[in-house]
Amino acid sequence: MEEVNQTTMTWRKSTRSNGSGNCVEVTDNLPGVVGLRDSKDPTGPTLAFEPNSWAAFIRAVKDETLNC
Repeated sequence: MEEVNQTTMTWRKSTRSNGSGNCVEVTDNLPGVVGLRDSKDPTGPTLAFEPNSWAAFIRAVKDETLNC
């Protein structure tokens, strides 16, 4: 996978986060990739997912059908 310049990413976290800084941030403003990172370590590693895989994960969480 090619490296992505993280400065071009627009990160956001849940509106339900409580401001403690213990959040997961997501970016989806790049074509073909959804990024995920730890808000406590914004310069740390970023996980990358294909948009279809990310959408399926979110759908399973919302539908409470995620099997871990």
